[in-house]
Formats: sequence, structure tokens, C-alpha cells
Amino acid sequence: MIRFILSFLGALFSFVTVGIVAAALMIGAIFWMYARDLPKHDDLATYQPKTISRIYSGEGRMIDEFAEERRLFAPAEEIPDLVKQAFISAEDKNFYTHKGYDARGIVAAAIEAVRSRGHNVRGASTITQQVMKNFLLGGERTGERKIKELILATRIEETLSKDKILELYLNEIFLGQNSYGVAAAAQTYFNKTLGELAPQEAAYLAALPKAPSTYHPVRARERALERRNFVLREMYENGYLDQPSYETARAAPLLTVQNGDYPPFSDSLPPRDYFTDEIRRQLSNDFGEGEFFGGGLTIRATLDPDLQVKAAQALRDGLELYDRAQGVWRGTGVTIDPATLGDEAAWRVALAQADVPRDIAGWFPAVVLAVGDQQMRIGIEGVTETEAEPFVVPRKDIDWIKGDFAANFKPGDVVHVRRMTADSDGSFIRWTLRQTPEIQGGFVAMDVNTGRVLAMQGGFSYQDSVFNRATQATRQPGSSFKPFVYAAALDSGFTPANIVIDAPIEVDTGDGIWRPRNSSNKFYGPTPLRTGIEQSRNLMTVRLAQEVGMRTVASYAERFGVYDRLEPFLANALGAQETTLYRMVAAYAMFANGGERVAPTLVDRVQDRYGKTIYRHDTRRCTDCDQEVLPQGQAPTIVSDRERVMNAITAYQLTSMMRGVVERGTAAGRVNLGVPTAGKTGTTNDARDVWFVGFTSNIVAGCYMGFDRPRSLGRGAYGGSMCAPVFNVFMQAATEKYGGGPFKVPPGGHFIKIDRYTGDRMADDASGPDVVAEYFRDGEEPIFGLGALIDGGFGMGADLPLFERGEDAPEIEMPEEITTSTGRKATVGPKANFGTLSSGGLY
Repeated sequence: MIRFILSFLGALFSFVTVGIVAAALMIGAIFWMYARDLPKHDDLATYQPKTISRIYSGEGRMIDEFAEERRLFAPAEEIPDLVKQAFISAEDKNFYTHKGYDARGIVAAAIEAVRSRGHNVRGASTITQQVMKNFLLGGERTGERKIKELILATRIEETLSKDKILELYLNEIFLGQNSYGVAAAAQTYFNKTLGELAPQEAAYLAALPKAPSTYHPVRARERALERRNFVLREMYENGYLDQPSYETARAAPLLTVQNGDYPPFSDSLPPRDYFTDEIRRQLSNDFGEGEFFGGGLTIRATLDPDLQVKAAQALRDGLELYDRAQGVWRGTGVTIDPATLGDEAAWRVALAQADVPRDIAGWFPAVVLAVGDQQMRIGIEGVTETEAEPFVVPRKDIDWIKGDFAANFKPGDVVHVRRMTADSDGSFIRWTLRQTPEIQGGFVAMDVNTGRVLAMQGGFSYQDSVFNRATQATRQPGSSFKPFVYAAALDSGFTPANIVIDAPIEVDTGDGIWRPRNSSNKFYGPTPLRTGIEQSRNLMTVRLAQEVGMRTVASYAERFGVYDRLEPFLANALGAQETTLYRMVAAYAMFANGGERVAPTLVDRVQDRYGKTIYRHDTRRCTDCDQEVLPQGQAPTIVSDRERVMNAITAYQLTSMMRGVVERGTAAGRVNLGVPTAGKTGTTNDARDVWFVGFTSNIVAGCYMGFDRPRSLGRGAYGGSMCAPVFNVFMQAATEKYGGGPFKVPPGGHFIKIDRYTGDRMADDASGPDVVAEYFRDGEEPIFGLGALIDGGFGMGADLPLFERGEDAPEIEMPEEITTSTGRKATVGPKANFGTLSSGGLY
């Protein structure tokens, strides 16, 4: 019997031993099998998480941020111990003692889960295992992944320090609200830095990794409090909090941004606008979307915040002025349920959810509560009604609208209003209705010497339409293109004394007969170059382009960056081919700076996540900036290596002519800055688009207006009447801040006075309104008067008058018969038209 028992025990021992060995071999084989194709964990030592890219204004203020995963990287040494302790208590209390996995922790977590019935669960996986899961393995729940996780966890513990592993974890973990990492989460939930967090706030963040949406601070408030307090208890039991601190933190309410207890971080940023969105578009193209949205770039924009506000307001005022003159109310097209209007709390909630623009300075969303005969009652978002400022709109406020209140409004309509105040003392007058205009436009201003864009507005409201009409809308520039024709002529040997015939023309295009005309429907005979650009004469420009050659004009337009390729058709001399406002303003900057190439930029420099500069716009050299002291009154010397796109004398001659546009031409009376100013208006066929681009000695700016679906703006719509006032308002602020002075006269030339109507030379001491001093190249022997006549190869009727002084001369009927460029005779009626082509330019 004893032998049997001993034999049985021996067999049992052998079986168990063999089983243990077999199990060990099996486990070893499994681990060996899975260990063969594991991802490389060495890369974690150089891991770069996706982080927020931020944009700063030229003054250093943050103005926008972009991120695919909203993460602010925080090195281990900058993460407070309180935050580390909170997460260790919640997720892995033995983090600093285990070797990657924690058998005791797994058992403790299971016991805790049973005791709390699943409400308070300590993480069964160690922080190291979670790092492996998040970085290398993915989130699938399988036995295979768990085995790989354990293998990698033990390996990474041998490669990285505990602090480095914790750094990876605390920066990678998703904590809800598109917040990745503890630094971004502290900002999202509490609008605080990590160093400003209280124990209860650090504990709440540590409660989130398990399931952020499960512990939402508003929707699941009680569950979130319970989980937060569990983390606090763990911190206390682990010795990270003393009893008074624990009890104080446990008793504290759960205050968060989401509950309205703190203002969101986004409130410290201006609303996203066209400027920063264009930076996104351009840098995503230059660096790639992945790097832009996740590279943690620090971007210093060229933006001047004060001028940006002025640009937006000036353009909006100009667009709104045109819109209100049409007398049509369109509103927002948004309504809320009239059933909510009897309950203020209800309509305020509904109004807050209305999808209407909220980025227009001074405008408030409002809802129509009741419509009367003499007044309309409204409710206004974010404003409390008072006796001094009642929520009513009087009948006189809609005098500009066709129809009365009943014809245009109904209860539940969402509208915009703003305060009308007295200019004298700012006192409240009434609430006045506003609407987003149907007409749109763009505005750009930049430094003429560097190309730095100081302000850019791509429409009335970014929240209403993100389409950037300054950079993305291609439109006919009309007569604002004419300076490039004159530049080509002046650089090709023409002088300001040349006379061009202003007379009817017809061109056989192959697709039909094109008969350009002047906007006035008049013609003025032989006229000096200056008058042609000042008064925006189409017929003169076409003749000049024909004489110079459209291929030469096209090469100039391409050299200045107005077009990548300009088709060499005569109609394009009048701005018939489309381009963008952004390109036009950049090209005009080269007129202003004396003919040097500048590349427009919205960004001064870009730095990577480590602070290394990876892009700088201004590459000019400073020859004495390394000197500690410069002589008194001497500024640092900047050496320019920029390409010259046109002769400096040509640039000055053209600038002088364009000053005449502002002083006595198509923009006369519309621009008054107190400093020398040059520019050119542009109005396209049927007044579909209107332009004005102008500059002082240091700043160039341009305005465009038109409908997104092009159609006529109506009679009286001109670049001089609509866009020049916008330019003037903006540039008054710009010159007040940045000043302005005379345009630099380049060496190598001399002034000669001529009669600006006849082109005849005048005495050096001549003066008067018809006398103008033109700049000629040294060694140049200019021909004056009719000796310098240019006809472009087109004939001129024998009965044309010579030299009418002024645009108010009696209208001269078109001749019945003219000579064409081919020498044949043709009949032109008194109301010649454009034929089958768009002419592009008028004024």
C-alpha cells in the first residue's frame, strides 16, 4: 500500500513537473514567436508627438493655433510632481518599482473593481504597458496584443528612464475635448498651465484616461466627481497629499471651462480670420499638412493687428454703403422656433445656437420678438435690456429698405443689430439693423520694401464666407492694369513727353470686330502719356500697347508677377485677363520701391518645435549690425541683393504719373493723406468689378469689390467712387502709424517742365495748373509736342480736334468713317460697342 502511494505520488510529481516544464516551454515559445516581429521600440527615444502650431502677430501676440491633435508638449522636468502623482495614483501606483508589468497591481485592480462594482477601477495595465499600446500596438483588445505589450514593456524599461516613459505617457494620452496630453487638457478644462493646477484639478485630469466621455464635467458630473474623489483618495493613501489637503480638495466643487466657471482659452484669441487661414493654406502647401498641423511650429506673422482691424472695418463700411443703397433687405435666412419667443431663457438658448456670423465688430445676433407698425421688438444675444437701451428698432431705422416692417420681417427671424451712438459723446441713440452685403470684396496692404503683408481682408465676414477674395478670387483688374503697359513703354524708349492719339479704333480679332471706347464715350485727340494714365484713356492705352507690342507688355506683367502667363491680345492691355488682388498689390509695391523685386509674404519666420528657424523671409544682409556702437544718427546698413524688375527712373516716371491719378485724375478728391500718394483706379466692362491700388513711399494697398457671381454693379460704380475711399480710410491710419514721405528720385535724370495737355516744353520758371515737371534720363533728347506722336499703327480721322483742355470739353461725336490698323476704311456709329469681347478696362 505504501509502495502504491509512493508510486502514485512519484507519478503525480513527474506529471506535474513535466507539465510545468511543458507549460514553461509553451509560454517561452509563445513569447519567442511574438517577440520576433515586434515593432522597434528604440524609436521612442526620439519620438516627436504631434503638437499645436501657433501663429503670433508681428507684435508677438498669439492670434491663432492649428492642430490635428491639440497637444502642448511638456518635458518631464516641467511637469509638476502633483500631476505626475495624480496619474500614478490613478493608473499605476507601483510605477517606480516594477519592471514594466505589475502582477500585484493586476490583482489589486481586480479586487478594487469587485469592491466598487466597476465604478472605480484602477488601471490593470501599467503606464509602461499603456505607452506600448498607444505608440506601437494600437488599441485592439486581444491576447496576442497583451503578450506583445508585456514583452515591449519589459524591453522599454531597459532602454528608457522612468521619467522619460512618464513623459511619453503624459504627453500622448487622450483626455477628451480633442486634448492630447496633460498640458493641453489643463488648458482645455481649466484654462490653466500645469503649474497652476490645484490637487482636485490634477485629480480630475487623472480620472479621464479610462474614458473621457464617461467622466464629462457637465453631462456626467456626478460620475466625474466620484472618479475624481477616488483619485484624490489614492493620492492621500499613497502619501502624496496630507489629510487637510485631501479633505479640502475632496470638498471642492468641480469647476471647469465646460461648465462656464472659467473662460475658455479661445477667448484670449481673436476670431479666426482670412489672414491666419491664408497662412494655413500657404504653409500647408510649403511644409505639408502633416508638419503644419502636427509639427509644433511657431509662426511669426507679418500682421499688424491695429491695421488689420482698420482694413476690415474700412472694407466692411464700403461694402455696406453700396448694399444699403440698393434698398433690399435679405437678412440672414436663419429663423428660430416662434414658440420659444415667450420665454427669454428659451429664445436665448435658441439664438446662441443660430448659425450666423459673430466676427463682425460691433454687431450682435438678435431675434425678432414682435413686429409692429412703428417699431419692432427684438431680443439681443449677450446683452441685457435696460430702460436706457430698450430692445426696439424704430420705423425710421428702415427708411433705406423698400417696404415696412411687416413686409420684411416676421417673429423668429434672426438678424444682426448694432448700437447707434452719437459722434459727439458716444451716447446711445438706438439699435440699428444690419445685414451681410451680397457684394463682396478684398483688401491687402503691404510694406513696399519687404513685401510684408500688414493687413488682409478677404471678404465681409470670415464666418459668413471663408473664400478669400484677396488671394483666391481671380477677377479682371480693368484699368488698374494699365500702368504695366506704360511701364513697358517707358522702359522701351518712350518718354513722358510722347503724345498718343486718343481716337476711335477697331480691331479684327478673328472672332469679330472689337471696338474699345473711353468710359466717357468721348475721344480727345493727341494727348500726352501722363494724361492717358491720369484720365484712364482706353483708346490711348490700346494704341500704346500696339506700338510697344503686346508680347513686350505680357513679359512685363509676367515679370511683375501679375500673371504666370498673359495672352498677348490687345484687350488684355485694358486688364481683361483675370488675376488676384494679392498679385496686383505685390506688383505695385515694385513701382513704389524703385523697381526692385519683392515677394509678398504673410510670415516673417517659422521655427520648429525646438526653436530652430527653418524659414526667414527677409534675407537681406546687415553689414554693421554686429557692431556694439554706431555713430550717432547712423542707422544699420542693409544691403539688398534683390533682382531689379524695372529701371529705377522708369519706376519714378510711372509713380509721378500715378500721383496725377490721385491729384487730378480718376481718383481726385477721393484720396487725401497729407503725404505723396500714387495709385490707379480700375473699373471693368459693365462695372462688374471695381479696383483701386495705390501707395505711399512705404506702404502699398489695394481694394477690390464685386459680386461672387459677376454681374454689373450698376451705373455710378467706379473704382474711384467705391474702392478709393476704402483705401483712403485705411491709409490715413497707416500713415499716422508709419508715416510717409516724398518718393525717392533716382540718380541719372533731370526734370523738364512741359504742358500736360500739349506735351510742349515750358520754361524752367513756368508755373500753373497745366505745367508739370517730368523726369527724363540724362543724355536723352526728348521730342516734344506733335513730333513725339504715337498712333499705334491705327489711322486717325482728319477732322479730329487737337488738344482739348480738360475732361469737361463738349462731347465730340464719333466720325462715321475711320481708318483701321490694316489701312481699310470702316464705318463706326455714334454709339460704338465692345463687340464680342470684354474690354476689361474703363476707369
